[in-house]
Amino acid sequence: MMVRQKMSGFPDLTAVDKALEKIKENIKVSIEVEEVSLGECVGRVLAEDIISPIDVPPFDRSAVEGYAVVSSDTFSASPTNPVELIVIGKSEAGSEPSQIPKISSGKAVEIFTGAPLPYGSDAVVMIEQTKRVGDKVLIYSQVAKWRNVSRQGEDFAKGKPLLLKGTRMKPWHIGALASANITKVRAYRRIKVGILSTGSELKELGEEVKVGEVVNSSKPMLTALIKERGCIPVDLGTVEDDLNKIKEKLRIGLEVCDIVVTTGGTSLGEKDLVPDAIQQLGSPGLIVHGVAMRPAKPTGAGIVDGKPIFILSGYPVAALVGFEVFVDEAINFLYGTKPEPKPKVKGKLTKKLATQVGYRSFVRAKVTLSPSGYLIEPLRLTGSGLLSSMTKANAMIVVEENMEGFDEGDEVEAYLLQPIEAPLL
Repeated sequence: MMVRQKMSGFPDLTAVDKALEKIKENIKVSIEVEEVSLGECVGRVLAEDIISPIDVPPFDRSAVEGYAVVSSDTFSASPTNPVELIVIGKSEAGSEPSQIPKISSGKAVEIFTGAPLPYGSDAVVMIEQTKRVGDKVLIYSQVAKWRNVSRQGEDFAKGKPLLLKGTRMKPWHIGALASANITKVRAYRRIKVGILSTGSELKELGEEVKVGEVVNSSKPMLTALIKERGCIPVDLGTVEDDLNKIKEKLRIGLEVCDIVVTTGGTSLGEKDLVPDAIQQLGSPGLIVHGVAMRPAKPTGAGIVDGKPIFILSGYPVAALVGFEVFVDEAINFLYGTKPEPKPKVKGKLTKKLATQVGYRSFVRAKVTLSPSGYLIEPLRLTGSGLLSSMTKANAMIVVEENMEGFDEGDEVEAYLLQPIEAPLL
């Protein structure tokens, strides 16, 4: 367990990567598996590989509208010297293959997109490259073997993996499973993340706020973040600055949740009681308190009975950064998933960006597009409570610990949080 000294500052800050390593080493949470219907599995994480039970497509089919042919019949075709073939029938989407005429050299079958390829044919000529004349068709272009044909099993082959364990289900994954006629999947249950707000000064959203009181803006923000990650938020309420009451709320959270997140009470003041509460709840207790990052330096983490408790700042921006750096990582760790990559751009800084060596800095920024490329304006680095900086920002610059920042005009990478507005003409 860690020893805390109140009002003395953080004697030792833990590097971000080291803090993540310590947290993962101590987490001992198992997420059960459940069966989920296809219509309900968006956002869920697959608990096993999904093997395709069928070939997709299940037969050779036309990818275009036109005429199914023997490809070798078209090799001499050209706009000035078309090849003439006899049309012997038609193949439409849903046609029974046994009802479609077989093709031999010199013959063609009119065919529509998605329709079965007639036996004997090995290519389709697009309708734009043909001219129908009675029961014959003129072919004005050569087609190679299997041109304009979707082969059986081309998308997914029977017996082969369709999706892998750890895939976080997106709408297009659901479409792929539906094409293989899969109705259910085995997925990890949704992780429950408890939110405990601490601070005698906090008022709930919609309540009257008096002088000296503040609206608990972090709770709805964290609730939205948890839902966005496909997890279930559990409101553990708001508790005043009382050690025993905080401990009792944490016990309840640990009983019903997989992860507990607290806001407020994370620094070293007399009323910052959350770290002490975690120390007294169980082993190993508090394992990280004070991280070499800006904002969110007072962030901490504890482990009780294998479950993680994350201590986030009561300031909204710091809470947001702490969540994205640590809670996101814990969620991915429990699910066995990798972080979803954020889109990023390179551009030139519009002004100097100074950061402190030894700290990983997360700097809000505004990216705009100019005729010469992307311009990146760093916004205020300090001010952990300034949510306005997040509403104005559309990107984040991450400055690593070994950097002192960047000069005006330097090229930097920025991770996009929102779309870049189109420049005015």
